[in-house]
Amino acid sequence: MNTSEEALQARVKALEEEVERLKAQLRGKSDGEQSAKGTMLASKAQEDRRSSKKGKRAFDFSAHPRRHVALRLAYLGWQYQGFAVQENTDNTVEARVFEALLKTKLIQDRQSSNYHRCGRTDKGVSAFSQVISIDLRSSQFSGLGVTVPAGVEPKAGSGAATAELPYIKMLNRVLPPDIRALSWSPAPSGFSARFDCQSRTYRYYFPRGNLDVELMAEAAKRYEGTHDFRNLCKMDVGNGVLQFQRTIASASVRPCEPDHPSPTDPQRLYVFEVKGLAFLYHQVRCMMAVLLLIGQKLEAQEIISQLLDVANNPRKPQYSMAVDYPLVLYECHFDGLSWISEPEEESHVLGSLLQHWTQTAVKAQVLHSMIHGLQSTDTDEAQIMQCCLMEGSRQRNYRPLLERPCCESLESRIQHFVKRGRLEREEGESGEEGSTVFRGKRSKRSHQASSTNQEEAEENLPSQQNIHLHLS
Repeated sequence: MNTSEEALQARVKALEEEVERLKAQLRGKSDGEQSAKGTMLASKAQEDRRSSKKGKRAFDFSAHPRRHVALRLAYLGWQYQGFAVQENTDNTVEARVFEALLKTKLIQDRQSSNYHRCGRTDKGVSAFSQVISIDLRSSQFSGLGVTVPAGVEPKAGSGAATAELPYIKMLNRVLPPDIRALSWSPAPSGFSARFDCQSRTYRYYFPRGNLDVELMAEAAKRYEGTHDFRNLCKMDVGNGVLQFQRTIASASVRPCEPDHPSPTDPQRLYVFEVKGLAFLYHQVRCMMAVLLLIGQKLEAQEIISQLLDVANNPRKPQYSMAVDYPLVLYECHFDGLSWISEPEEESHVLGSLLQHWTQTAVKAQVLHSMIHGLQSTDTDEAQIMQCCLMEGSRQRNYRPLLERPCCESLESRIQHFVKRGRLEREEGESGEEGSTVFRGKRSKRSHQASSTNQEEAEENLPSQQNIHLHLS
C-alpha cells in the first residue's frame, strides 16, 4: 500500500470518528431538550389541573337569597338597534344590560331571572327612565321581595344591619358609558314592570324652524282621550296586535326653555310630550309626523280628528313617519315603589352625562358657527330643518293626506295573516252571520322578532288577543 492510500484511509477514519462524535453530541442535546420539554409539559399539565379545579368552582347561586326589584335605567339609543334583544344582532341596549348582570353574578341566566321590561324602544330612540323588573342576587335574608333558598342560613354577622348589594354601582362599573343604572326599588314578587306600569310618557324634541308651534299645540289636544289609532301607527297584525284603541291622558307642544331670549328664533327647541297607558308600534312618530304637517300649514288641524274617525277613514293614508333620534321614553310611572339611589353613583352618572353633553354641545356650537358663516338670502334655513325631521324625500307638490293612496285595511291584513297561519280563526260567539273571532298566535320566536321593531312601550295587554270583526 503506497503512501497516498494510507493517507486516504487515515482521513476516512478521522471523518468517521468526527461523525460519531457529532452524533453523540446531537443525542445529548436531544435528550436535554426532551427533558426540558417534558418538564415544561408537566408544569403546564399541573397548571391546567389547577385551572380546571378553579374553573369547576362555579358561582353557587343556590347559596344566596334572591330579591325581586325594579331597576331604573337611562340610555342614549342613537348607536343601538333598539332596546330589546334581537335575533339578527346583539347591538341592543338589553343585550348590554344582561351582559352586565351576568358579569356581576347578579343573575344566573335570563330564563330564571323573572324578567319584564316596561317599554320597548326602536333603533335610535333613547330613554330617561326605562324600568325593568328582575330577580337579583341579594345579601338580605328578609324584606320585601326577598326569597331565601331552602337550607340557606344567614352567616354570622349578617343580621338586619347588613347593607344590600350596591346594585347601581356594580352595574355602572361594567355597563357602556351611554347606558346608566339610576336607581332601584324592592318590589313584591308578583310585580311586573310591563303590566304594573300606570303610565308612560314620551317626548319628541324639535326646532321651531318655520313651524306654527301655537297651531301644533292646539292640534295636539285632539289626540287626548280614547281613540282608535290604526291610522296613526304601523299595524303590527302579524304579531297579534288586533286592538288599536288607546287612551292618551295628555298631549302638548311647548318650548324646552320658556324664558328663551328670542321666542321666534328658528333654532329654538320645542318638545311634543304625550302621556298614555300604552302605545302602538310607531304611534308617537306617526302622531309627530302629522303635527309637523300641521305646523307647516300643509294640513289643517282637523286632519287629526279625521284620521281618528275610522268609520269614515278605515284605511291609513300613505305618509312618512318622523325620524327616530329625537324621541325619548321620558318616564314610566309606578305606584308603590320606593326608589333607592346611591349618592356616590349619582355623582358618577352626572359626570358621565356631563361628558356626553360637553362633547355634543361643542359640536353643536361648531356647526352653529359654520351655519352662520354660510347663511345667504337664497337658503330657506327653517324649511330645511323640517325636512330633516321627516323620513323619505320631500314632495315638490304636496298632496293632502286624505287624497293619497291608502294602506291595506285591518280586515285585509287579518285575512292575510290567517292564510299564513299567524292568526287563528274561530267561530263567533254571537252567532251572527259574518261574526268571526281572531286570536293572535305569537310563538316565542315571533315574539322575540317583534320586540326588535317595537318603538313605543310594550302593550299593557296579554300577548294573545281576541277581536270580533264583521267581515263582509
